[in-house]
Order: sequence, then C-alpha cells, then structure tokens
Amino acid sequence: MTTPQSPGQQTQPPPGCPAHADAAGGPPRSGVDTGVERLYGPAFAADPAATYARLRRYGPVAPVELAEGVEAWLVTSYETALDVLRSPERFSADSRRWRARADGTVPDDSPVVPMMMYRPNALWTDGAEHARLRGAINDSLERVDPNALRSYVEQSADTLIDRFGPRGEADLLSEYGAQLPLLVFEQLFGCPPEIGAKLVTGMSAIFNSEGEEAERGNQLLGESVFQLVALKRSQPGPDITSWMMAHPAGLTDEEMIHQLILLMGAGTEPQQNLICNGLRLLLADDRFAGDLAGGSLPVEDALDEVLWTDPPMANYCVHFPLYEQELGNHLLRPGEPVLISLASANNDPSLVSDRRAGNRAHLAWSAGPHGCPAKDPARLIAAVAVEKLLDRLPDIELAVGVDQLSWRHGPFHRALASLPVRFPPIAASAVAERTLGDSGWTPQPAPSSSTPPAATSTAKPPASGSRGRSGWWNSLAKWWRGQ
Repeated sequence: MTTPQSPGQQTQPPPGCPAHADAAGGPPRSGVDTGVERLYGPAFAADPAATYARLRRYGPVAPVELAEGVEAWLVTSYETALDVLRSPERFSADSRRWRARADGTVPDDSPVVPMMMYRPNALWTDGAEHARLRGAINDSLERVDPNALRSYVEQSADTLIDRFGPRGEADLLSEYGAQLPLLVFEQLFGCPPEIGAKLVTGMSAIFNSEGEEAERGNQLLGESVFQLVALKRSQPGPDITSWMMAHPAGLTDEEMIHQLILLMGAGTEPQQNLICNGLRLLLADDRFAGDLAGGSLPVEDALDEVLWTDPPMANYCVHFPLYEQELGNHLLRPGEPVLISLASANNDPSLVSDRRAGNRAHLAWSAGPHGCPAKDPARLIAAVAVEKLLDRLPDIELAVGVDQLSWRHGPFHRALASLPVRFPPIAASAVAERTLGDSGWTPQPAPSSSTPPAATSTAKPPASGSRGRSGWWNSLAKWWRGQ
C-alpha cells in the first residue's frame, strides 16, 4: 500500500501510481491490489470528502484510480491547482499525450475515455490553436445580452413548471434541471423548431435510455448538430452559432461541430448539477430553509456555497506534464494524466477564510487559459432557474429525507441521481407553453452586416466522433448514468 508522506519529505513514486508503473517496468496496477484511492463506486459517490481527506495525507498531489486500471495524479490543494492550471509551459491539455491510452494500457471502451479523449475543440488544444478556437467562443458568448437571456430562462422555466405543477410532485432533476439547459442551448444557438425538437429528443434518449433507443438518440443528436451547422452556413442569424461561423477565426464545419458539442456538454451536465445541487441546499439546509420560510430567497448565497463545497464538476481539468518534473514531492513523467480536484482544492484546509457568501475565488470554473468562458451566463441561468421555481412553488419540500438522496457514480461530477419534491398543486400560469425554438430572443449587439458569414460547406461527422461499434456519445451517456 502506498504510504503517505510528511510535508517536505522527498518520495519515491508510490506503488500503483502512474510513475511507479515505469519504475517497475509494467502497467499500472489496480487500486484493488495497491490501496490507491478510487474515485468511483458507491463509497466515493456517497462521501467524496472522506476520500479527499485521505488523499491530502500524500501532500498536494496523490495517486488515484479513475476507473478499473486507469490511474492518474489528483491535485488536492488550492495553491498547487492554480500552479498547474496557470502553467501551460509545463502542462498540456492535449490528451493525445496520454501515454497509457496510446500504448493500449487504457482500452477505448474504458468508461472514462469519453471524458478524456482528444477532440479538436478548445478544451483539448494548446497554444495558437487553442487561442484561435477559444477566441471564437469567447467573442461570440460576449455578444449575448444578459437581460434577454434572463427573460428567456424565465420563460423556459415557466414552461417546465407548468408541465408538472398541477401534479403536486416532480423529480426536479429529470423534469427541470436537466431540461432547462437544453431549452436555453436551443435558443442561444439558433435552433429552429424542427432541429431543436430533434436535439432535445436525441439528448434525452442518450442520457435517459439504453441500448437501441440510446443509439437512435445518438444518431438523432448527430443529425441535429450537422443540420444546424449547415443551416447557419446558409441562413445566419442573431445567435452564437452564426457569430462563431462569422468570426475571423474561420472555423470549418468540423471545427464548428466539435465546438458546439463541447459547449453542449459544458452547458448541460454541469448546469443541471449546479441548479439541482443549489435547490437541494436551499430545501435541506437549515441555514437557507429558514430564510425561505421567512420569505427570503438567498439564492446567490446558496450558489456560492455549492460552487465552493460541491462544485458541479468535482474532478476534471485534465493536463499532461510536458517533461519529467516534481509536483508536490512526487515525480511526474510526460504522458501521465493530472486531474484537478476542484472540490478538494476549494475545501483545502489551508484556506483560512470560511466566508463563502459573495466569495468568488473558488475553482469551480477552473482557472488559467482553459477556465470556463461561460461562467457568467451559467451562473445567471442557474440563479434565475432556482428563483423562478421557488417563486412559483413557495411551499415546495423534499419528498424524501436529505440522507435518502443518492449521488450518481463517477470520478468527474458531483451529481444527484434524482431530486424528488412535493408541493401544493398549482394551476398552469398565464404564459402559454412555448414551441421549441420559438421566442422573442433579441440578443445584442446584432451580428454586423459588414462581417460576411464563412463560405457554406457540407457538414460532415467529426473525425474522432466514433471509435468501435458505438459512438463516443453513447459511452459518455453510460458515464453520465453512472454505469
């Protein structure tokens, strides 16, 4: 078993860690054999804080197992996390450098591969290529009018609440938190009703179904993204997709597809987790529940608390050392994955301040060149979603004890499996249920007529979109469901 080291003590690579595999001349050994901490399974999902506490005994960096036979380094301290995230000259985000996958030690069907494999988008690129792709995303997101976004989120929230409000009960995860980001994505990116409906149906099938139905959802999602790109090439409008296409970066159709899928993934799973984790805290924690009973809505405080203590993506921001180097008294070699524990770093005991409300120094949005470009819209969407729900359903309460809520398994996210609630039934609001893709969306500023759209080209599936018999979206869906 790997032995924790005291601070400042020089160590040899711990048994079972990525570095030890080289020293021993063989592949990494399983956490079952070595005692390396697992970031998966029911025990970790139920109490990740206990795992982080044990890992801190190794220092600011520790060896972990992400899935059976997949080992990595996990950064658990705030200061060291910032060091890695802000040092692109030492750590690369390009996962083509992942040695264990390149040599076949980690097979393509490993459950963590979909979340760690290379794709030509802003998340997995470095240097000039990253700056080009990231610039198109940043500049396009900045053109979204926050007031228009708020109005649209409110309208979408009303639509969803009207669907389950008359029943007096709901699963806020599947019926609200998971649905609202999809509706917002549809509008922000200019999906017309016929494409938006397929996108929502495809995403729902992928993440809530299995087998042939999930495969059909995967195909439907791919078709909808391809159609959206082709449509916007010929008919640009006041939306993020069109703005990205017209950007001087000159994105190709394949690059557009990969950026859209990146933004879709980043805007759905983390967003639903932030909404639902915030609602859980407001409904279950006496510090907030008391204020709700008194008519106050401390939503911003609750979101700050969640982003510090239970960030939606708990362990991610995958990097790879560019050369052999020491980090936290451990020897890291090129090609070994280094993940940032955003949850552990945020709760680092060395952080002296226990003041969370209004404190935005957390790492929930990452930091450095690959920090989240959409943190302001994401926070606005979550805040409005929570406020609207509590305004429409003031007497809402959990349908089960907070200790009966379960968390989805997996190393990367902090995600509830469901969020059942009950409340006095309400009548549908006067706001008519909107048609998918229909709204008065008027983002500002409008696209400049002096900026011509990029030339139309035929959309094609991304080159890395499928490995083996199933597309990577299917594998991602299994991870999402905790399989």
